[in-house]
Amino acid sequence: MSQDLYQVLGLSRDASKADIKKAHRKLALKYHPDKNPDDEVARDNFKRVQEAYDVLSDDEKRAAYDQYGADFEKIRGGGFHPGAGGFDGLDLEQIFGRGGGQPQFDGFGDFFEQLVGGGRRGGRHPGQRQAGPPPKGENIRYEIEIPLETAVRGGTTEFYLEQEKIAVNIPAGVDDGSKIRLRDRGQPSRFGGPRGDLILIMKVSSHPHFKRHNRNLELNLPISFGEAALGSKIDVPTPNGSVTLSIPAGSSSGKRLRLKGQGVQQRDGVAGDLIVTLQIQLPKELDDASKELAKQFDERNPFNSRAALSF
Repeated sequence: MSQDLYQVLGLSRDASKADIKKAHRKLALKYHPDKNPDDEVARDNFKRVQEAYDVLSDDEKRAAYDQYGADFEKIRGGGFHPGAGGFDGLDLEQIFGRGGGQPQFDGFGDFFEQLVGGGRRGGRHPGQRQAGPPPKGENIRYEIEIPLETAVRGGTTEFYLEQEKIAVNIPAGVDDGSKIRLRDRGQPSRFGGPRGDLILIMKVSSHPHFKRHNRNLELNLPISFGEAALGSKIDVPTPNGSVTLSIPAGSSSGKRLRLKGQGVQQRDGVAGDLIVTLQIQLPKELDDASKELAKQFDERNPFNSRAALSF
């Protein structure tokens, strides 16, 4: 990571977390291997963007990078040695995180025990082995964006983390903020213990037609004037395939119809509903005969559609 990570994302060093996330999404989409097959330059750029985001989106890693530059991982991975090689004493901000972050150890006794590498709690002697297994490595929290279809139906998605391509199975029914834990895919332990976990945080992208509200899905359904006036049966796409919807005669735009059980099914097996809102659409151009028919229709069916309209 010799190239400045802020420059990789096109950001200044005072960029906010929102700026970092926005820049990452834009560049990850631009250089994604699926959009640039057989393009090694795009693949390398994608990896650099992922590396930069992995560091700058993590408060602790970013603070270390801002302080030590590209060598921050060597300093973090090598332990804390007072007075060694340009590291003067214990840097508590580096250990506990900036801005009052939570320490990674249960207490100061545990911290110094891990620091010097031995002894049991209380009454320990130099050279005596530490009781119990060594601690795990740090967990990694990483946000991945998935389409609404995958969030509702479930499926497999792939992403890159620190140059590694990872595939994960997404269970049906996840939503924004849902978490998936991948065991032993986090940071290695500095003390010989197991790796930490990778915690994936779901970000569900918007859909051009469907919206989700808890277990329900909502759809604005375009229909013709004839279908609304005379009634009709229309095939409507749902997560479970097409379902026939009956439109009552004389329906107006804004009428809401409900398809039971065609929403989001979650782990308890209960599915929400699909709420369909009718939207009458007319052709942009009408021929003279159609205009005459529309005029005759209004003359034969007089009513004040705005009688209840008031301020």
